[in-house]
Amino acid sequence: QEELAESGGGLVQAGGSLRLSCATSGLTFDNYAMGWFRQGPGKAREFVAAIDWRGRRTPYADSLEGRFTISRDNTKDTVFLQMNSMKPEDTAVYYCAADQFGSGKQNQNAYQFWGRGTQVTVSS
Repeated sequence: QEELAESGGGLVQAGGSLRLSCATSGLTFDNYAMGWFRQGPGKAREFVAAIDWRGRRTPYADSLEGRFTISRDNTKDTVFLQMNSMKPEDTAVYYCAADQFGSGKQNQNAYQFWGRGTQVTVSS
């Protein structure tokens, strides 16, 4: 059974950094594009970043202004999201998702499997 488990969330001050991890099991990780999405309080879930199954294409949401970096370790079946210069508006539940043979789409409907999310809170 396919499982995705996010970790690394928590409370951080504005300007600080966090590194999220998403460990997967039950799927052939090398064959999946991975995406990070987030849902802030009272907001719809939105795209953050993605990485294609080969690790060559890494689109990001324009609003991030280069503060986040997505990466993957295919030897550990894990995808990461490094978040720097964090702002209070980054406060959200962060989800990872998997898309078989995907190209790193921003459309969340393209993803077949999802984690349960990890809470990130940025204080001002």
